[in-house]
Amino acid sequence: MITKNGIEKAKKRAGQMLKKAKIAITKEEYKNMEVVDAGLGDLKNIGVEIIIYENNERYCAKELILFPRQICPEHRHPPLSESNPGKQETFRCRWGKVYLYVPGEPVKKPKARLKVRKQYFTVWHEIILKPGGQYTLSPDTLHWFQAGDKGAIVSEFSSYSNDETDLFTDTDIKRRTEIQ
Repeated sequence: MITKNGIEKAKKRAGQMLKKAKIAITKEEYKNMEVVDAGLGDLKNIGVEIIIYENNERYCAKELILFPRQICPEHRHPPLSESNPGKQETFRCRWGKVYLYVPGEPVKKPKARLKVRKQYFTVWHEIILKPGGQYTLSPDTLHWFQAGDKGAIVSEFSSYSNDETDLFTDTDIKRRTEIQ
C-alpha cells in the first residue's frame, strides 16, 4: 500500500519528468494521474505512473511514466469475450529508454536489473526502445518492462483497456492502488 503523501510525491516526480521531456499535460490530467504500486508498497522498484488521455470501446491512449529502473510487472491482457481477443497495444518510447520483455529467444545478458521478486519474470526476449522506437503486442501476450537509468516515458496506444482483467504472473499484485 501507498500513502496519500507517497502518491503526491510520485505525481510530482512524474510531472517533472514530463516537463523535462517537453510533454504537456493539462491540470486535469495531472490531477487524475494514476500511481500504481501493484499493491506491493515498493514503488521505487515496481510500479508505473499513468495518464489516461482516452479509453473507450474502440481505442485507448495513455502516457506511462516510469522512474529510473522502475518495472511494470509481467502480465498479459486476456480475451474479454468470444468477439474480443483482449487488448492489443503499441508502446512508443517518447523519452528515456525502456527494456521490454516478451516471449521469444531469451537474451543472454539482459539490460533489466531485477532486485525483487525475480521468480515472477519468465519472458526474456528483449526489445530495447529508445525515443521514437515502438513495438506492438498482440492480445494475450505475456510482457513486462523496465525503464533505463534515467527513467522513461512511453505512449501506449491500444484497443479498449480493461486493466481490472489483466493477469499478472505474480498473483500478489493488485492492479488498483490501495491508499493507506
